[in-house]
Amino acid sequence: MKRREFLHRAAYAAGAVWLDPKTAAKQTFPLPAQAGKFSASDTVRLGSTGIQTSRLAMGTGTVGSGHHSHQTALGIKGLADLLLNGYDHGLRFFDTADSYGSHPHVAEALKRVPRDKVTVLTKTWARDAATARADLERFRRELGTDYIDICLMHCLTEADWTDRFQPVMDVLSEAKQKGVIRAHGCSCHSIEALESAAKSPWVDVHLVRINPLGAYMDARPDTVVSVMREMRSNGHAIVGMKILGQGELRNRQDEALRYALSLDLLDAFTIGAESKFEQDDLVRRIAQA
Repeated sequence: MKRREFLHRAAYAAGAVWLDPKTAAKQTFPLPAQAGKFSASDTVRLGSTGIQTSRLAMGTGTVGSGHHSHQTALGIKGLADLLLNGYDHGLRFFDTADSYGSHPHVAEALKRVPRDKVTVLTKTWARDAATARADLERFRRELGTDYIDICLMHCLTEADWTDRFQPVMDVLSEAKQKGVIRAHGCSCHSIEALESAAKSPWVDVHLVRINPLGAYMDARPDTVVSVMREMRSNGHAIVGMKILGQGELRNRQDEALRYALSLDLLDAFTIGAESKFEQDDLVRRIAQA
């Protein structure tokens, strides 16, 4: 088994469901009072990056690994059309990654919208400087764009990643200075990595797994929320993922969405719809949450 495949599988294994799904199905989750009305197309600012985009990002990596996901199974035209359907609903945030294999699909959608009207977030598995440089060149070629809005280090699990992978961070910092990317950050898959990320002044954007069930998360929700508060106090942008617990909350979507919105910690969040019906329903549910 290749090292990346091993790490990827280990990271998913670490993201186990914290509560028994049968128990969780009957459990109610206390929710803070919400401050106001929300919509998927709300314009939000991502921390101190200066990037403005929609509250809802369109995920392209449901069960994404090995350059495949549920969304890429739709084909290039199918996924591009789904992204464009979201664009027509005011969604301006495309969430992609090398490991999802969705760059060509996003590229097709980018041909049909003004590039400066959408935010493109992608992720690299690079763990050394040479791979990071090569990835940035390849990613822009695959996406058909001169620049990438946000590039994250993907699936970090090491507590000392800010030291161990400093060369990758340096490459991304240089790319930001040159305008190749607008912001950098990380997607963490362990609580130790998440805690290190919260303390790092290098991180512009965090991708954080959060839902009320604790499904496929780095730790229990209250623990993750406490780390998110540190991120917020340090001025970092926070984009939530696993909002529906990778399907564990498919029958409790309204609760999961209301939980995410009520935290008052997420600048935005990403969810991967698999059809226009699901996407339209998601937009409706967020407005009614």
